[in-house]
Amino acid sequence: MSLIDPFQRSITYLRISVTDRCDFRCVYCMNEEMTFLPRSQVLSLEELADIGRAFTELGVKKIRITGGEPLVRRNVMALFRRLGQLKGLDELTLTTNGSQLTRFAKDLRSAGVKRLNISLDSLRADRFRELTRVGELDKVLAGIEAARAAGFKRIKLNSVILKNRNADEVIDLVAFAKANDLDISFIEEMPLGSVTDHVRREEFCSSRELREQLSGSFELTPLSEQTGGPSRYWQVDDSATRVGFISPHSENFCASCNRVRLTAEGRLLLCLGNEHSVDLKAVVRRYPGDQERLKAAIVDAIKIKPERHYFTHDDEPQILRLMNTTGG
Repeated sequence: MSLIDPFQRSITYLRISVTDRCDFRCVYCMNEEMTFLPRSQVLSLEELADIGRAFTELGVKKIRITGGEPLVRRNVMALFRRLGQLKGLDELTLTTNGSQLTRFAKDLRSAGVKRLNISLDSLRADRFRELTRVGELDKVLAGIEAARAAGFKRIKLNSVILKNRNADEVIDLVAFAKANDLDISFIEEMPLGSVTDHVRREEFCSSRELREQLSGSFELTPLSEQTGGPSRYWQVDDSATRVGFISPHSENFCASCNRVRLTAEGRLLLCLGNEHSVDLKAVVRRYPGDQERLKAAIVDAIKIKPERHYFTHDDEPQILRLMNTTGG
């Protein structure tokens, strides 16, 4: 069996959120004071592994672990080890804020994680603290070094760009990526949840604006290759570094969407920008161990995947869930 949505898109990529908790409080992702899910509402590691296996048996080739911050979840390495052994899975990847990589980079590599995306929105310690509210830049930079030392290839930085907060650092961020043989993607802020720190329409910075800014310092050549995610890549000068642009507003990528998201509480989100979802937690808890029933629920869920989202720049959020509850 394979997963084909109503618009003939093949679903081969699953993003699994293992927690809504995080040791940072990034201004575009969370509010400063948060109420997190009770433990009883969060899928167990065993339930997450069973769902991951069901998706791979249905043809999913790539699983990305997200959060919150995935590495703050207790015993999460057990999940990585189980997923890393799945037959038919081509790629197990992780999105992290980097704060825990000095502890876990080697174990992640040995568990079968092939690639890392590491969030890095600023190279200035004071600004990094403002954007994350509590984060320490040195700890993240040390995490990047630990990942490189562990042997990870094609480490990618993710930078959410806000016009009046960090847009003046895009050249420095690309230079940092180039100097360290990293890739980097710049992300337009997504209007998920009601944030209290800034006005979204005033902070919006399009991918086109960023490319124009970068063109004064780097020669960028568009690439046709795809990694299975939403980034559209450009090669930097005569280096191995690629710059990606994730543009949910200005350069909609819905037509090629190949992914779905599982939240930490077991909602299968069929679209980042819509509330179409199916409760897989109800299935795995009512019928524990019944993989065929679980797979049937997943196949039925794909039938309601919408064609696209309709993000706008309005500050009244179209989607009330914040990014940390969605799965970053």
